[in-house]
Amino acid sequence: MDRKATENMEKHNFIPGTVHLVDLEGTMLAKHATGGQHDIVLVPAPSDDPDDPLNWNPRRKLLSTACIASAAIYSVLEPIAEDTGLTLGDLNAGTGYMFLFFGWGCLVWQPVALQYGKRPVYLFSMLATLAIMVWVPYTTTNGQWIASKILQGFFGAPIESLCEISVTDIYYTHERGTYLALYALFLAGSNFLAPVFAGFINDGQGWRWVLYWCAIFCAIGFVFLFLFMEETNYHRAPSSPRSPTSTVSEPALKPLKRKSEDEKIHDPTVDQERNLTSLEAGEGSLPRYRKKSYVQKLALFQKSDLKKPNRIAGMMLRPLIFLSFPVIFYAGFSYGSNLVWFNVLNGTASLILSGAPYNFASSMVGLSYLSPLIGVFVGSAYTGGVGDWLVVKMARRNGGMMEPEHRLWMFAISLILIPGGLILWGVGAAHHVQWFGLVFAMGIIAATNTIGVQVSISYCIDSYRDLSGEAMVTVILVRNTMSFAVGYGLTPWITDMGLQNAFVVAAFVGLAQVLTFLIFVKYGKRMRKASVGRYWRYVHEMEAAGFTH
Repeated sequence: MDRKATENMEKHNFIPGTVHLVDLEGTMLAKHATGGQHDIVLVPAPSDDPDDPLNWNPRRKLLSTACIASAAIYSVLEPIAEDTGLTLGDLNAGTGYMFLFFGWGCLVWQPVALQYGKRPVYLFSMLATLAIMVWVPYTTTNGQWIASKILQGFFGAPIESLCEISVTDIYYTHERGTYLALYALFLAGSNFLAPVFAGFINDGQGWRWVLYWCAIFCAIGFVFLFLFMEETNYHRAPSSPRSPTSTVSEPALKPLKRKSEDEKIHDPTVDQERNLTSLEAGEGSLPRYRKKSYVQKLALFQKSDLKKPNRIAGMMLRPLIFLSFPVIFYAGFSYGSNLVWFNVLNGTASLILSGAPYNFASSMVGLSYLSPLIGVFVGSAYTGGVGDWLVVKMARRNGGMMEPEHRLWMFAISLILIPGGLILWGVGAAHHVQWFGLVFAMGIIAATNTIGVQVSISYCIDSYRDLSGEAMVTVILVRNTMSFAVGYGLTPWITDMGLQNAFVVAAFVGLAQVLTFLIFVKYGKRMRKASVGRYWRYVHEMEAAGFTH
């Protein structure tokens, strides 16, 4: 059988997301992890370039991970309403618009970041958010409040879908869960930590200073990102299936020869121009890599990004097309369904805890968010370390093959926690349970929120890694559209139904939502297999433009 026929057969049998993660027999000619994980295959396969983000040393990777910034959510809606005359319904509606544009703004910023670089987009987003945080304290009408929230959502959109791709740029499949859990910790943790400070700032300096301190934080974050955040856009060899269930790229399957860092040789067809020099003059000389200096790392743009053909229009359209991929749509639905309960919690915490019989001051409402913060830590540890262990264990039992659906079993615990947490929070508040019960419920809901963030994102990226830059936009569009709908109708829903009835309904809805993971455990692989033709068409479009990573 000739090479072309063999490749056609392999592509025909290929299933996106199914990878040979564990080399049980030690016979694969691929790069492997080191230490106690020597039988773990490195997916995706790294190049030999020391500036390939996959090849960065642990310190460099952790510094890049630490540069992921987050937004500030504050628990001072009641003081804002009292001072400005805006109703809680107006304020919650504005928050809903913000979440809507956090999602739809990704249609603009994600293509720009993939086209021209993630670093400049992060920096611009921080500056724009800083300016908005200075403006918001001067809003006095509902129109101004809505406008400020729309702009905050649009310019803050990179935090929603770009960070996940930055994480996957630098970590392998077998360790990705841990660092996506760390991202979820930063994202959800900051949302729960900010109210702790916001309450005390409001009591001591007034609600406007809550926003001024957000601006100060953004300024510090901008300086930190400028000095330490590196660009992670990198085009390496495109994926080429070598077996019916492997997405390891072709260079990884060639025999490996260890060389010193200064002498590592690489296939010239995928060399990045910025890092190459000639080993020696003359025709046919092989290129080698030159490590970037610190000053070069500070550059806003890479030459290779500026020379790519402009494909922004296509990248803005494809996330809408990806809504027809069942796995991607489910990831967005799952993410949004779990985030909804955070929105419900955040939108009712000030109302419940500051009202009778609890009568918490703003500082105490903020302090109660320490419980969700603990819940976030627990959820991150569960989905990160435990999740990666579970995926590797299940891959070993599956002949070394990892399926993205393996990670969905992490949702099993949410079958109990989501309905239990919602009933304790809403029904408990309706019956005036002791305040500790409500605070405990906040921690449970926060833990389930973190589980939903990490598992949903991981499922999408594991399933379609080569399309993940745009697929994540689809996920966020679905998630934030759901958040907008809930945020917009939250206050009338609670008012019309009452706490008890509203949260009993919420508990059953939450249970039904979590149960949907079993559908994808059973049929997810079949759905991924059915998408192979369209998958390859979009991968080839991105490869031709140099956007695969």
